[in-house]
Amino acid sequence: AAAAALGLLPLGKTQSPESLLDIAARKVAEKWPFQRVEERFERIPEPVQRRIVYWSFPRSEREICMYSSFNTGAEDPTAAPGGAAT
Repeated sequence: AAAAALGLLPLGKTQSPESLLDIAARKVAEKWPFQRVEERFERIPEPVQRRIVYWSFPRSEREICMYSSFNTGAEDPTAAPGGAAT
């Protein structure tokens, strides 16, 4: 009722709790790269794989911009990605 009063939820709607699968997948994705999970465990059910991959991607616009940056850390600012000079 308090959340609906604050405008966080539509009136008459309640928020369902997060599933155990989502909680576990999010915690795995926060700690380990998906490649390491694949290497470590022989059999991972498809739904579990999908949720880990889902939670592996950044959520905020700032993180998305940071991870999608083309800055390779090269000292020569005129060098194009891949080592080719422009």
